[in-house]
Amino acid sequence: MDGQEATGRPPAAARRRPPPRFPELPGASTPPELIQALLDHFFPGEPASFLDTILLPFRECLPLSLQEVGRALACSTPTSAPGPDAIPNSVWKRVHHLAPDLIHDLLALLVTYGSHHLTLKRADGIVVDKRGKPSDDSPSSFRVILLLQTFSKILETIMNSRLSCVARVTCLLNPHQCGSLVGLSASDAVTTLTHKVKTLQIARRKVSTLFLDIKGGFDNVNPYTLCGILRAKGVNPYLVSWTKSCLSGRSCRLLYQGPPRVFAPVSVGTPQGSPVSALLFVIYVSRLYYEIPYGHSLSYVDDFRRPVSSASYRRNVQLLQKQYARP
Repeated sequence: MDGQEATGRPPAAARRRPPPRFPELPGASTPPELIQALLDHFFPGEPASFLDTILLPFRECLPLSLQEVGRALACSTPTSAPGPDAIPNSVWKRVHHLAPDLIHDLLALLVTYGSHHLTLKRADGIVVDKRGKPSDDSPSSFRVILLLQTFSKILETIMNSRLSCVARVTCLLNPHQCGSLVGLSASDAVTTLTHKVKTLQIARRKVSTLFLDIKGGFDNVNPYTLCGILRAKGVNPYLVSWTKSCLSGRSCRLLYQGPPRVFAPVSVGTPQGSPVSALLFVIYVSRLYYEIPYGHSLSYVDDFRRPVSSASYRRNVQLLQKQYARP
């Protein structure tokens, strides 16, 4: 006889694990209404709808190489949870080992035409509750974990590598941005901020720092604006076209107990979990940087730090309030 039968209670491990909560939102009495309410909260804005009807090859596009495909697959984690395709990365690694040309030939056309196929832009959104929230009658009491299709992430990894190289050459990235870039990490952001503060303190100045977080930053990236930034910097048209295609026409199905598993269009934004998502975001927010007297902006992806210094902390507060209120 096990412990549950003997005492009439479930084992301790089961008692410590609270049952999952499910959204019960006001004004959403049916599963479709509930799904729409969650989509409106997690993916605000109007869906991007500029899909090309006629595709033409870009002659200036650098041909895709087998080495690029191999490097992209080497970066993938075999145990990552797959999206709607239900195919783990380990399968694509095996396919590439047995038939190297297969994945290459499929992706090469998408690169040449600057397109991200519609079937690759579907995602599963796992709705999980946030621990510590008092109720389940608000979308903010939950979060969505996006699971993207593994085959799509191979192409996104390749394009992320290409766009990253272009971004450095064309000054698409602010020099004070850390994170989402090769060779720059959170430790670099901390070290830079610490060095700046200590340098100003040695000069006997009072130093204050304002920490900002862009709420829902990834979900509010406007594809039109982003592509305009890329064009203005002279980015190769095939990369601009692929970015536009990748961020438009996306869909997601929210998964939790009860609702119908149907795909619904998602709004503007870059899908978190995509290999190229963070890079596109830091390019998008690079315009937020501006000089501050006796200081400079520093950020790690969507977390910004604005240090200032003066002869008094009162003056620092005034400077930071002015910068915070600046449109």
